[in-house]
Amino acid sequence: MYVAGLEILIMYVDQTKEKKSNSMSLLIPNKRDWVDAHSDLDEDVLFHEKWQESKVNLNSYWKFEPVANFFKQTDESTDDMAFNYATEDFGIKSDWETLKEELKELNASSKYGEKYKLLFLARHGQGWHNVASVKYSPEDWFNKWRLLGTDGELTWGPDANLTPLGVNQAKENNQLWKEQLAKGAPFPTKFIVSPLQRSSHTLVHTWEGINIPNPIVVEKVRETIGANICHQRATKTIIGQRFSTFEFEPEFTENDEIFDKFTPGREKLHQQFLRVNEFLQELFENDDNTVISITSHAGTIRAFITAVGHRKFTIPTGGMIPIVIRGEKIINN
Repeated sequence: MYVAGLEILIMYVDQTKEKKSNSMSLLIPNKRDWVDAHSDLDEDVLFHEKWQESKVNLNSYWKFEPVANFFKQTDESTDDMAFNYATEDFGIKSDWETLKEELKELNASSKYGEKYKLLFLARHGQGWHNVASVKYSPEDWFNKWRLLGTDGELTWGPDANLTPLGVNQAKENNQLWKEQLAKGAPFPTKFIVSPLQRSSHTLVHTWEGINIPNPIVVEKVRETIGANICHQRATKTIIGQRFSTFEFEPEFTENDEIFDKFTPGREKLHQQFLRVNEFLQELFENDDNTVISITSHAGTIRAFITAVGHRKFTIPTGGMIPIVIRGEKIINN
C-alpha cells in the first residue's frame, strides 16, 4: 500500500527531524540515494567501451584521475552511507591552507598538458519529484507517473521545484560554506548550474548573502534527459526571469530541444556519462579556473564520478562532494 503524497512529505519531515536531532544535519543519504550512486554498473562498462572507441578518432583528449590525500571521500575506507561532510569540514584531510598551497604547487610544477582542478559537485535539495517517486510503486512510477507532472495532489513537473525540506537543505549548506570559508576554504571562482530550477534554487539558497560571480547555466550538467517530465526545463526566457543574475552558455536555446530529442525514450546512463565527459573535456581544454562549483543532480554527479575514475559515493539530496582532479592531455599520433 502506498500512502498519500502529503503523508509522504510528513514522513520525510519526521525522518529529517529525527536525523537532525541525532546528527544536527539534514544532509543524510538514504537507500534510494545509494541505488542512484551504485547501481547499473553495466552502464559504466558501456561508457568506457564507447569512450574508448571514440577517443581513438580524436586528435587529442583529456585523461582524468582523482587525486588522493585531499578528501576523505576519495578513500575506499570511508563509508559513504555513514559519512557526513557537514560534520567533517567537507571531508578535508588536513586543512584548507595546506590544500590551497598544494593545489597551487601542483599546477605550478605541472608539465605541459597537465592541469589540476578542484570541483565542488553539489546535488539539488529534495524536490517534489523525489517525494512523488516514493509515493507510488516503482512499476507505477515508471509506467505512468514519471511521464506526468501531477496526480492532482502533488506537482513535480515539468521542471520540478524544491520541497520545504529541499530549501532547508540548501540553507544548511549556506551555513556550512560560511563556516568553511571562515576556516580558509578556497572560494570558487566559477559557478556552473543545471538549467533545472531545483538546482538553480539550491544554488541561490546555498550562496545567499555571499558575493559570487554570476552563475552560468549549462545544458550538459542537467539530469538524465527525456521521458521523466520532472527533467524537462523551462524556456530560456523563464529561467532568466527567475534568476536574473544567471548567464547562459553561448549555445543555450530558448526551448528545451534536448528533452524533445530524447522523448519518448530516455537518455541512457552511459550516454549521460559521455555527455558529462564532454563537458569535462571542454572544461580542462578551455577554462583556466582552478576551483569551480557545479550544482546539478544525482545522476550528473554519478557521471562526473565515473568519468574521472573516482570511487562510487552516495550523495544525499542537498549533498555535495569535493574532488581534486588531475587532467592529462593525450595527443594521438
